[in-house]
Amino acid sequence: MSTVNVDSKEARAAARARKKADKIRDQHANDLPRSMQPSALVKTVTVVVLVAALIYFLFPIYWAIIASTKTPSEMTGSNGLWFAVGITDLPGAIAKNYSTLLGWTRGQFWRWVLNSLIYSGVSALIGTLVAVMAGYATAKFNFRGKNIAIGVIMGCMLMPAALLTIPQYSIFHAVHLTNTMLSIIIPCCVSPFGFFLGRVYAQTSVPNELLEAARIDGASEARIFFTIVLRILAPAMVTIFLFLFVATWNNFLLPLMMVSSDTLKPVTLGLYGMVSLATFTDRGALMMGALLGVLPVIVLFLGLQRYWQAGLAAGAVKG
Repeated sequence: MSTVNVDSKEARAAARARKKADKIRDQHANDLPRSMQPSALVKTVTVVVLVAALIYFLFPIYWAIIASTKTPSEMTGSNGLWFAVGITDLPGAIAKNYSTLLGWTRGQFWRWVLNSLIYSGVSALIGTLVAVMAGYATAKFNFRGKNIAIGVIMGCMLMPAALLTIPQYSIFHAVHLTNTMLSIIIPCCVSPFGFFLGRVYAQTSVPNELLEAARIDGASEARIFFTIVLRILAPAMVTIFLFLFVATWNNFLLPLMMVSSDTLKPVTLGLYGMVSLATFTDRGALMMGALLGVLPVIVLFLGLQRYWQAGLAAGAVKG
């Protein structure tokens, strides 16, 4: 009996030793050679720069949170970096500014947020699929006029979006689509940058041998694209989707030209209309509207971050 206990203890000790050795080996698997490892000064400078960048990007959000709890007099008469009321009084201050926000927007604020979600979500979904399909087609197929088409699309990246707004308005007005959701969704579905990113990713990540094997097995081009290629291009699709979603969400000039009805305005245009009123003075309510209006974008980035990072990491070790 004692021999069995000794053997089991030795087995557990050996297993712990192996586990510890594997952990150490995994930790040092990607270590650089000693000659290439950064010095202590370089590490310190890197940390300082990253912390400064973190503060630079997070400070506006922090200030918006603070400002969204203040009244107009508190905006100018209190410390700009801290709340004007005690922690126990914060719920009341937030509720007051929220009520003020809904009053200034005539109860349309959340309708505007929903409109922005519809515009950005639909445009990003359709635009991502179109960009990936076009990028894959130009990367893996040869057809007449291919280089000309690529050159024209790349040239479109040099054109400012504001330059196209008036021609787009003329076109949509001629087909009686102004003051509709389609007048914003359709132009935002086109992304030359998305096409460029999809094409580059398809060239480097989709092996020709895989496509040839699928064709030999009898798969059609549509089946190859939707069952094989889309899975490989998923990281690029997430990146394109995020860029299109944010670009559409922040778009101001196009909705300003296309829609006039309050029920169709996105949140950016709705808040601008509130600020443009001559009698508007409540900047705290405006900060609350801006903060609530950007929350869906923050949630989207945090939700898709792991897919984005996984795609970047997969591309980094490709070989």
